[in-house]
Order: sequence, then C-alpha cells, then structure tokens
Amino acid sequence: MLAAAALAGCDDGGAALRAPDGRSLSGRVVSVADGDTVRVRLGSGRTERVRYIGIDTPETQKPDAPAECYGDRARAFNARLVDDRDVRLELDVEERDRYGRLLAYVYAGGTFVNAELVRAGYADALTVPPNVRFAPRFRKLARDARRARRGLWASCAPPRLRRGAQAS
Repeated sequence: MLAAAALAGCDDGGAALRAPDGRSLSGRVVSVADGDTVRVRLGSGRTERVRYIGIDTPETQKPDAPAECYGDRARAFNARLVDDRDVRLELDVEERDRYGRLLAYVYAGGTFVNAELVRAGYADALTVPPNVRFAPRFRKLARDARRARRGLWASCAPPRLRRGAQAS
C-alpha cells in the first residue's frame, strides 16, 4: 500500500490533497455513511469523508425525509464490501465535491467497489464531469442491472434515482 504520510496540502481540509503519486491514497474505512459515502482514515492518521465517483445510491440520511427505496440495503451492501477494511482510493480530475468530500474510485482487495455497487443493482451510474474515467463502464453495468432487474431495479418504482450533480 501507498504510504499516505507524504500528503501535502492544507491541514484544515482544504482542496489540495496529494498522494505520493498524485492520484491514489490508501487507508482504512472507519464508518459507512450510506451506499456511496464512507469515512476513511488515511495512512497519515487524517480521516476523510469519501464520496464514490460515478455512482449514486438511494438516500438514507437526508434531513426531514425518510430513506429512499433500497437506501438501507445499499448502505448494508457497501458496509459488507468496505467497513473496517483497507482500501485504495483513486482520484480523478476533480478531487472534492461542493461539500468538501474527497471524490474517489474505491478498491477493497480485488473489488472495484463503485462498479460492484452498480453491477449488483444497489446504485445507478451518475456522470459528473470532469470525473468521467469510468462513465461508459458504469452506464453499461447500470443498463445490465436494470435489464436483469437486480437489486433496486426489481424493488423500486422507476425512476428511483435523481439525475444531476453529485450532491449526496
């Protein structure tokens, strides 16, 4: 694993966050917020909120709103994949969203977590330029999951997921 101790940037959570190779970080998932957001303790000891790039899962933590259809299942599936596990975070062009969360493609062992959530029907593809490296792959996985009626596609009335900016 990469030693994330060589991070450079703002200590206060500023936008400049660089791994030694400039594109990936390693850490351990310390909590799972929902199907597409986790908290990761990096090798430096710093904890980051991490939002998965290119996918969108049903909401579970919106203030004054009930969990969306399949949101609790998406969170549980994500937890089975990553909770208390070492992960590799690959960054893309834009490193943070408007909420200050680190944006990443997440790998746990041999599993590409973002893709697995879409493939299994727990997430839909969500393309937010400029982070588009795996957009065609995610779109194909989502189309295949819909056609096979996997996960939320069998349980939730379409259209289940909102379209637009990577907001949650």
